[in-house]
Amino acid sequence: MTDGALNQFLGTEPAVGNISFASLLGTQTISLRELHRRAGRVARWLLNRGVRPGDRIGILGANSLDWVLLDLAALRLKVETAGFEPGKFSPTNELADRYGVTLMFTDQPTHSPRNIPMSDVTVHSRRKDLEGAPLPPARWEPKDVTSIKFTSGSTGEPKGLGATAGSVDSSLSAVQEIFEHGPGDNLFVFLPLSLLQQRYWIYSALLHGHDVTVSTHEAAFFAMPRVRPTVVMGVPAFYEAARRQIETRMRRAGGSQTPHQIAGTVFGNRIRYLWTGSAPAAPSTLSFFTTAGLPIYEGYGLNEACIVTKNHPKAHRAGSVGQALSGKDVLIGEDGVISVRSEHPVNDHYAYAKAGDSEKVFGPDGTVRTGDVGYLDEDGFLFIRGRADDVIVLDNGKKVVVRPVEDRMKSDPAIAECVLFCPGQTELVAVVSPASVPADLEAIASCLARTNTALSADEHISRVVVADPPFSIENGLLTSQYKPRRQNILDAYYQAVHNPKEGIDVS
Repeated sequence: MTDGALNQFLGTEPAVGNISFASLLGTQTISLRELHRRAGRVARWLLNRGVRPGDRIGILGANSLDWVLLDLAALRLKVETAGFEPGKFSPTNELADRYGVTLMFTDQPTHSPRNIPMSDVTVHSRRKDLEGAPLPPARWEPKDVTSIKFTSGSTGEPKGLGATAGSVDSSLSAVQEIFEHGPGDNLFVFLPLSLLQQRYWIYSALLHGHDVTVSTHEAAFFAMPRVRPTVVMGVPAFYEAARRQIETRMRRAGGSQTPHQIAGTVFGNRIRYLWTGSAPAAPSTLSFFTTAGLPIYEGYGLNEACIVTKNHPKAHRAGSVGQALSGKDVLIGEDGVISVRSEHPVNDHYAYAKAGDSEKVFGPDGTVRTGDVGYLDEDGFLFIRGRADDVIVLDNGKKVVVRPVEDRMKSDPAIAECVLFCPGQTELVAVVSPASVPADLEAIASCLARTNTALSADEHISRVVVADPPFSIENGLLTSQYKPRRQNILDAYYQAVHNPKEGIDVS
């Protein structure tokens, strides 16, 4: 990279492209050129509020134009952002103090003078008197921290990690190399903007002149047919929900429409490809969309290393999470644990974590020990087997890797999620989140029987506890990236997991 991507788009007013914000109430669209100008006004307003290069601002709110303007304004000033996920954090003085925040912007009710309503951002972005005055020069060097991002975290206080400009630039460049986004594309983003990678697609639009639509997970299915994206960025649970919608509509259509036509009514009719990652996707779901004419590409990444591998149109292997992106090396240890070495590491330590946490994950050069177990095939495609710590040891000494067993259960349309536990080290008990309400108990029982038939005796599931209500972000049983929170699930269903009389059994 000659000049970093961040420096390129911050210094140049884009000539083409639009950004849209799609909610349940409708869609607001502005040009990327107008976005750039309004972010400049917000940057001048921040200067007037006393914010200076090297400071940090906090953003705690739902996806919105205000969120994007604040993020871009901070980048224009070389000010760090800390993106706080709604529902996980509250806009208190203690939060601001803990993370060294100069000003906190939030859409939540607050009485602190340090907290500024997000709605004020739009007002000041329209002020013509904030135009014209040059902003202080801001150049991001590769090791400069642009943003504090937080682990999705299944338990305890999230770890905070300072993401370097070099890691952002490297990821943007590597993704563009394989997917070639450009004018005519519209990338659809609905996961929280507090997750730094979701902001990458806005940066990409400013760099490459394509459109981008920002929505929320509540409005995603409502918005897609209206905005007609070409690329959708989603987690596996989202695509499993989309698959169920399409299958339901297919049954109602009674063969009068093809799966591709019906998929078009869910996603819009311009899809070039679907992007998924963050958690393992069921092979049956990936196959469903590919067969329906919507190619879906699975990848692998983590907070500490960003995007590591990705399947894409030029290199795809079923069952894998793709080959390493430019600037990334995947290393497999003797124990099968995956490590990642980056040309431009996200960082080499956590900014906020318990003592010793950084040393468990980061090597001195920034190499990241992921804790995932996998292997590389002869062509460099990475296959993930599960988490090193997601191995259950039975009382007979046998070890069970839980992910393949859970994936077999999740492959059934009646089951959205499955998490295995081992009470007393004597039996495997599954807690499943049903795909529909009420749950199809007969289908779940049939799935249990088929799964056990296909597995070794030590891998047999003795009982299934059906979650009621299903796992969700709102009830704390899924992370913001729709990953099951294992400890929270065990806490919620502890009695049922440990009671031999609870659940669907093998009899």
